[in-house]
Amino acid sequence: MGFYDSLNEEKYDRQYKDKTLARRIIALFAPQRGKMTTVVILTVIMSVIAAAQPIVVSKALDYVKGNLTLTTIALITSTVFLIGAVDWGINWVRRSITVRAVGDVVLDLRTRAFRAAAEHDLSFYDQFSSGRIVSRINSDTNDLANLVVIVTDVAAQIFQAIVLGVVIVRTEWHLALLLFASMPFVLVAALGFRSLARRSTKRGMQAMADVNAAIKETVSGIAIAKNFRQEESIFGTFNNANLTSYKVNVTRGLVLTLIWPTLNALSGIFTAILVYAGGMSAAQGGVTVGAWYLFILSLGRFFDPMMNLSAFWSNIQSGLSASERVFALMDAEPNVVQTDERDVQPLRGEIRFENVSFRYADNEPVLADFSLTIRPGENLAIVGHTGAGKSSLAKLIARFYEFQQGDIRIDGVDIRTLDLQQYRRQLGIVSQAPFLFSGTVAENIRYAAPEATETEILTLARRIGDGDWLETLPDGLNTVVGERGAMLSMGQRQLVTLLRVLVQKPAIFVLDEATASIDPFTEWQIQQALNLILAEATSILIAHRLSTVKAADRIIVIEKGKIIEEGDHDGLLLKGGHYATLYNTYFRHQSLAYVEQARELVEGD
Repeated sequence: MGFYDSLNEEKYDRQYKDKTLARRIIALFAPQRGKMTTVVILTVIMSVIAAAQPIVVSKALDYVKGNLTLTTIALITSTVFLIGAVDWGINWVRRSITVRAVGDVVLDLRTRAFRAAAEHDLSFYDQFSSGRIVSRINSDTNDLANLVVIVTDVAAQIFQAIVLGVVIVRTEWHLALLLFASMPFVLVAALGFRSLARRSTKRGMQAMADVNAAIKETVSGIAIAKNFRQEESIFGTFNNANLTSYKVNVTRGLVLTLIWPTLNALSGIFTAILVYAGGMSAAQGGVTVGAWYLFILSLGRFFDPMMNLSAFWSNIQSGLSASERVFALMDAEPNVVQTDERDVQPLRGEIRFENVSFRYADNEPVLADFSLTIRPGENLAIVGHTGAGKSSLAKLIARFYEFQQGDIRIDGVDIRTLDLQQYRRQLGIVSQAPFLFSGTVAENIRYAAPEATETEILTLARRIGDGDWLETLPDGLNTVVGERGAMLSMGQRQLVTLLRVLVQKPAIFVLDEATASIDPFTEWQIQQALNLILAEATSILIAHRLSTVKAADRIIVIEKGKIIEEGDHDGLLLKGGHYATLYNTYFRHQSLAYVEQARELVEGD
């Protein structure tokens, strides 16, 4: 089965024993103790009533002894009908309560799973596909809910079989022993498929998660695919994942359905033996006709739970596999570990890197014995070639990743001892690719400060270019931005993300500046927004624009995770070192002098 090789089991996946899974599932239902107790009581009552039907008929047959009248037939019929009606009513109530209890548990479990996923650091998402995580939170929690419903149904049938077992032992223990002797064979056959069913079911879920991941990635990048005319390629990626899922699930279906004919054959053999033995005993006067009828009817009641258990085996294994996957997500150890949760007072904004070493992977060192002090209120620009480690500094300050050695201190306090939620409330971060959520411009601006009023937002917005940029929005602050901000230009998106930070009033500001080309007027507006933030916060600027670099109090040049130059713009240019080379390569063409010189050359020609 070579196609199994394409299935990806996540590194945080783990194997749980059935007892462990059962214990944790039961713990999930602890808040639903009242409802589940009611379900158990109704299950017992329903089982007793359902078991009463064959008992009533068998006793009636012995009582009339062949002298049937219309009255006795009507009485028996009415009794059986009444038993069936009451059984249906209790079953409906039981199922209704079960569905409500299971719904509450799924709501809680899905919330816990989502919270666990949201609290993982960014390194977790670097390793694991978001599409597969979505599959665990959404699909697998539903499969777990189906497991609980099925277990309650099978439990009702098993209890019904136990009630009947007591009755038939009291009726004729010889035939009862023969009936009970058949049960181990059926049980062993059912349990024999357990590990095979679990393995094939888990592979089926992994395959479905791969399909979800392929769809999510393809839809997210559909614009790029169309731009490069790769519609056929993305279809091929999806089709491969889909075909793998098809093959895996067909194999899974074959494995899971194999148990049904096996148990069906076993039950047929034992039924024939018991009918023969009971008939011979009745013919010889060993048992009454009613008792024989009770045995014949009890055969189905005994074998039904096992047959249903086999029929629902795929669902049961899906539920167990689903719970295993959801619990694995919830139990995954975070890479970023805080050693304490100290309250964070208003920050001054001093940041110190002390001999910090950091790597994304064992063989990919980024920073080695790195030291740097950023003074409170200082605006520090970081420049360097791609891969030098600039963005890694910002990610470490935000605690998105865990460093391996050294210390990072905020206002003299170890960053690993701070309460992360409180600390990050005083951080303002603008990433290289400005991200907006579906909604309006105003909703995105107040994302981190929901208490901000529209008047406050409008006042801040008008401080940028006299508010002229608002005139370019069709509905002003109420303009819908579209998915990921697609309805806005890149410059407008950057302004919205900067305002989102400005309204938050952070003590520490991190800008991983975008490299997209924008017109000079928009750049001027962006610089105005930046100046508003820089005036109030300690700022780390991973700069790609000359205007941002020149506005910084200090510039450091990083190469291979080390600081190789440090100073201001003019001083570093005079040195003629690495910064001067970067300036002539990346920044010089952005300067006004360069533009004027280029224009003079064109006019001279």
